Order: sequence, then structure tokens, then C-alpha cells
Amino acid sequence: MSPELLPWVALFVIVGGMLALDLLVLNRDAKPVPFRKAALWSGVWISLALGFGAWVAATRGGEAGGEYLAGYLIELSLSVDNVFVFALIFTAFAVPAAYQHRLLFWGILGAVVFRAVFIALGVAILDAAHWVIYVLGALLVVTGLRLLRSRGHAVDPEQNPILRLFRRLVPMTDGLRGPAFVVREGGRRVATPLLAVLVTIETTDVMFALDSIPAVFSVTTDPFVVFSSNLFAILGLRSLYFLLAGLLDRFVYLKVGLAALLTFAGVKLLTSDLYHMPIAVSLGIIVAILGGSILASIITTSPRRHTLREPVTRIVAGAGMGLAAVALFVGMAFVRDTGAWFLALEVLLIVAAAGLVTTGLMVLREAHARSALVRAWVTLGAATLLLVALVIGLD
Repeated sequence: MSPELLPWVALFVIVGGMLALDLLVLNRDAKPVPFRKAALWSGVWISLALGFGAWVAATRGGEAGGEYLAGYLIELSLSVDNVFVFALIFTAFAVPAAYQHRLLFWGILGAVVFRAVFIALGVAILDAAHWVIYVLGALLVVTGLRLLRSRGHAVDPEQNPILRLFRRLVPMTDGLRGPAFVVREGGRRVATPLLAVLVTIETTDVMFALDSIPAVFSVTTDPFVVFSSNLFAILGLRSLYFLLAGLLDRFVYLKVGLAALLTFAGVKLLTSDLYHMPIAVSLGIIVAILGGSILASIITTSPRRHTLREPVTRIVAGAGMGLAAVALFVGMAFVRDTGAWFLALEVLLIVAAAGLVTTGLMVLREAHARSALVRAWVTLGAATLLLVALVIGLD
């Protein structure tokens, strides 16, 4: 077997085996998925995804492993937004809980096929016309800004042109016929409303793919890494739906985080020819955006939000001081490679960092911070500034 085909074969064997186990053994009967089972399967899919990422890193290198993890996090976070829409679709069509798992299974299986086609087309187009990357970047920035300005999720099946066309062309029963998508009545085959729901899910996912796939292209254009990260993220979406369906009102800042994530991906594509951001930096920014939006949502919707706000503010302020110190070192390393003016740039950097440290100290003083963690980060920031000053002085 060709070495290039081996990763693809391993991917399809793992995924095919898990899907067969899911549909043919564990979920043969139409019944609601309990929270405990959804949590277990969410853990299984996430563990498989991370384990596959470790295998990618071991066989293709650490950078490819980092790109896979970044792509997986982007796709998984954007897929969580699909959960909101799926819940609204099921409500609009009054789909019983017992049939939702079957719909999601076939809907996501169709999404795998569509995304494979989109990824193949995207890679081919970028290879043939590199300038398209700027179009994708601008599209992501505009989408991120529109998402930030939007108000909630609105799902109106009657406004879906594909669904209207489907209803016009395909004869349909007047109600559900169990979990079947197609039944025979009056000597002919007719569709059931479940098939209409499946069409709505598929067309909705196609629209989501137009955002998520270009976002993954911002970290890598390797077709295997893009497809495998997409595949594991969307296959775990079924269990994630039943896990999060009752907690959707808690993620009040998720849309802000997703908007920031899409905007970051767009800016990264637009500047890709000017600056190649290391995958470790990209991964850190992605984690910070997602973690920050989830943490802010949990704190805001928690009954104990007033008691949680102060310690979290202290930790975030202290962590920011430490990150500023790390960013200073990264900036120093970058400007040293820019030529004769690196000394002036170093001085500007240290002045800016000193201003940030001073401002942070003033904010902490106003907040009456006494956290040992905050003091540790502040000490690290001050020590870093002193060390950088010594380096400039001795250079």
C-alpha cells in the first residue's frame, strides 16, 4: 500500500467502524438519547479525535499535529453553533425526541460527503488561483462581523428555497410514519415529513460549511488534516447535541467568541503572505477566544456570578500581565531579524510593555487584588522588563 494512502485508510477504518457500531448495534431502535449516554459518547468521540491528532503528530510531525488540533477546535466550536439551529429545526417541525438521533446520524453522514467535496474543491482552487485566499479571508471577516451584530438564531423552514422546491416536486404524507423517511402508500412511494427535516438539516449544514472550511484553511491547506479535523468534529456533533440541548441558554457569549474566531481566521488569511503565524501562536489564540467566551458565559449565567466575578477578574488580570511579558519576548525575537533599526524597535517595545505593566498595576490596585496568582504574574512581568532592559544595555 502506498504510504500516502495509509493515513486515509486508517481514518476511514476508524470512522467506519465507529459509525457501524453506533447505527447497527447501539442505536438500532428509535428512542430518546439520555444525558448520561450523550456525555459518554461525547467523551468517546473527543478522545478518538485527540488520539488521532496524537497519531498525526507522531507520523507527520508536530506542526501537522498542531494544525490538526487547531482545525478540530475551530470546526468543533463552529459546530456547537449548529446545535442551536438543530434544536430550532426540531422544534419548528415538532420532531419527537425518539427520532432526532436518526435524523442527526443521516444528516451528519450527508454533511461528511458535502464537506469532502468542498474541501477537495477548495484545495484545487487555492492551488490554481492563490488570490482566492484573499476572497475567503474577506468573506470570513464579513461573516464574523455580521455574526456579532446578529440577534439570536432564526429558523423559518418556509423561507428555505431548497425545502420549498422539495415539497413542490416530491409527494409527501400528511404526518409521520414512525422513523421512516419514505413509505409506500396507494401503490407509490411517498416521502414523510422526516425526509423534509433531513433536507433542511443538510442545506443548513452546507451554509455552515461555507464558513467553517475556509476558517480551517486559515491554519492549514493540507487536505488530509483539513478533512480529518472536520470529520471528527462533525461526527461528535450528534452526541454533543443531546449533551448541550438543555444548556443552550447558558452559552450567552458563544456567538461573540465565534465571531471573534471567524474574524481572526479571516485576518490570518488576508495577511498570510506577509506574515506566517506559528501554529503554536494560532492555537493559543483559538483556545483563548473559545475559553474566554465559555468562561464568560458560565460566569454570567451562574447563580453565584456576583461571588465569582471578583476572583476571576483577578486571575484574568494577572494572566494578562504574564502574557504581556511573553509577548514582549516574542516581539524582541521578531524585531531582531528586521535589520538595523532593531534597537529602536526594542526600546519602543519595552516602553509599551512598561506602560501596560503600569496600567495593570493601577487596575489591580483599584480592584484591591490580593491574589497570590496575580502577584506572581506581576512579579514575572516586572522581572521580564528588567531582564529585557539588561539585554538592551549589554547589546
